[in-house]
Amino acid sequence: MLDSTRLWARDIPCAGQTVRLQGRIAPGFEALADTFADNFLHRGEAAASCHAIWKGAEVAHLWGGVIDGPDGTAGTWQDDTLSIIFSATKPATAACIHLLARDGRIDLDAPVATWWPEFAQAGKDAITVRMVLDHTAGLPALRPMLKPDCLMDHAYMADHLAAEAPFFDPGSRTAYHPVTGGFILAELVRRIEGKTLGQVFADRVAGPLGLDFWIGLPPEQETRVALIRPFVPEKGGAPTPFGLALRDKGSLPNLFFFNHGTWMARDVNTGPGRAAEIGAASGVTNAQGLARFFDALRPDGTLGLTTDAVESFGQATSATHADGMLLQPTRFGPGFMLHMDNRRADGPPAGDSFRIGPRAFGHVGAGGSFGFRDPETDLSMAYTMTRMGPGFLVNPRGQGLIDAAFRCIAASA
Repeated sequence: MLDSTRLWARDIPCAGQTVRLQGRIAPGFEALADTFADNFLHRGEAAASCHAIWKGAEVAHLWGGVIDGPDGTAGTWQDDTLSIIFSATKPATAACIHLLARDGRIDLDAPVATWWPEFAQAGKDAITVRMVLDHTAGLPALRPMLKPDCLMDHAYMADHLAAEAPFFDPGSRTAYHPVTGGFILAELVRRIEGKTLGQVFADRVAGPLGLDFWIGLPPEQETRVALIRPFVPEKGGAPTPFGLALRDKGSLPNLFFFNHGTWMARDVNTGPGRAAEIGAASGVTNAQGLARFFDALRPDGTLGLTTDAVESFGQATSATHADGMLLQPTRFGPGFMLHMDNRRADGPPAGDSFRIGPRAFGHVGAGGSFGFRDPETDLSMAYTMTRMGPGFLVNPRGQGLIDAAFRCIAASA
């Protein structure tokens, strides 16, 4: 039996003032709280939350920092503060699909066009639901120039995706789908359930689990929001393969980066932007909500997923040394990112990493947020923040928290 958590607090200098970090921490997990504080002291953290559940019990619940509220005034991160988690939303959307599969309403290995006939256009008749989940569908971007508010208009995106031709033979290679996959899955949910993705997630996942987690934030929750602070790259940094590809007109990185509207650059910090149901990007929660979601992804969890389904989450159904979008090694399961260690002992890294354990499954969000579950150690963990960091996967703030949690578990074993 785990000891109960104890209250924890630390006063630190942050943004020109003294800010109190606080929460709860279980005996043996003090190093995780220390790392959380170090992120503010040494790694530029502004405001964040971290939550960890081990063997079904809370072992860390941490929060704090200086935020910009939805009305533009400064405040501090509270226990119930919420923020956008970007692509860490994707597993929530995948969970809705897996619940439909459990109920026999959808078959992951059947064509998307089975439920969405218009999608079969332009050589997409063989694209399966699983290909969309594991980023092998061949639709990581769209060719026609999209309108500025495209990501906030589901019907508009669905129509464009139905008409678009794949960039490569479906199933033949892995290319991360930053936003398009979420719209395809959301349209499947809408056609099968007769409700929007956000409604189904609320009814079948967030509601039963009692989570502060939305895909499409209700207006009454707006007062709890912390605005996202964009990442500002340092001048003179070495170019990355992705950065170089941005200059190549027509490349997948170029098509996505310069043709997905204004949501990421502007609308993400607006009420309408947070209310938009973007299945790949617009989830709003905090670390507690995200960690509790992942902890329910077990055969005996509240969601009632089967053993086979849960075991499949951590099994790579697509992997590559050169992702067609991210231009680095990647590994995916059906709706989840898997363990990716792209460090090299004798040279520069092959890409960003997400080191979570060989059987773990989860996802990162732009700027560094993450959530995951590791069945081997029975750890479910999440981190959300306001100040975005560098790279595609976790940055040193997030990976430091992950590493600290695993060290604490190893020492407690």
